[in-house]
Amino acid sequence: MQPGPLNLLTDIDGLSVGHATDLTLGSGVTVIVFDEPATASGTVLGGAPGGRETGLLDPALTLVREVNAFVLSGGSAFGLDAAGGVQAGLRAAGQGFAVGSVKVPIVPQAILMDLLNGGNKDWGLHSPYRDMGYDAFRAAAKGAFALGTIGAGTGATTATVKGGLGSASAVSSTGHRVACLVAVNAMGAPTIGEIGHFWAAPFEEGGEFGGLGLPSGFFPEETRLRLKGRNITATSIGIVVTDAVLTKAEAHRLSIMAHDGLARAVLPAHLPADGDTIFAAATGKKPLSGLEDFMELCHLATLTMARAVARGVYEATALPYAGAQASWRDRFG
Repeated sequence: MQPGPLNLLTDIDGLSVGHATDLTLGSGVTVIVFDEPATASGTVLGGAPGGRETGLLDPALTLVREVNAFVLSGGSAFGLDAAGGVQAGLRAAGQGFAVGSVKVPIVPQAILMDLLNGGNKDWGLHSPYRDMGYDAFRAAAKGAFALGTIGAGTGATTATVKGGLGSASAVSSTGHRVACLVAVNAMGAPTIGEIGHFWAAPFEEGGEFGGLGLPSGFFPEETRLRLKGRNITATSIGIVVTDAVLTKAEAHRLSIMAHDGLARAVLPAHLPADGDTIFAAATGKKPLSGLEDFMELCHLATLTMARAVARGVYEATALPYAGAQASWRDRFG
């Protein structure tokens, strides 16, 4: 496996990524915008999800197969306003699903719970997320972007260290690209026990999250249940994208395989208090030659998501107020 040139979601041609970050609020929004509508689906495996327009991603529903953008946001249910800001920007740009003479931008969204991380959530009558969604849309660009405490990963936490926004990419043996982006806000732990090693260590490429590898052995203390505690501030949300030509059903399968990567990077994942949601999209620039090609993409979706999770945690910094959760670098760097 070889990462793409940036080792980011933007290694996939035909999409842009934008962020809006508010460190005082302790929250943010990340937007993925496609140049052209992309075939898309998704899967929810957490027990407490929050989302918008996720139903139309069901592969059994065939009227709408493509999306214009995806939104990942903090703010719990308040954060669902963010998609409205992105939709407004797309509508102004003349993009959307044609309904007669009207175009309706298709913008599925997933949210994570970051309301109890210590940030100032006293925003008044209306939440700030619609404006943050629009700001993230306006900021969307190709090329390199920052990871860690930014965008949807701003207020993210985990059972052991500060969560954050991570991304990674890979190139298949036939030249197809797969890339993931994830906001890691898990009930469980991305690190092994109370040491700095990552559960995703077997999949690391080029020391992208510290190069520590796995510990010399595993003991019951390392694998015992670690949770955030009574504060239900969970949900990891993300996206996997490929440049391959996929059907909606194949995109759905790709999202399931990316969930496998989440489960290899966080212990435990998909808990009743998690809302783990992963979207999948295909830009359709490079046809597959057969089932074997698609199975390799599925394999890479798993590995790349695991790497993206660890990178998001590795790059995160603590929020700038008293009592904020320590980052990986604070504890182990």
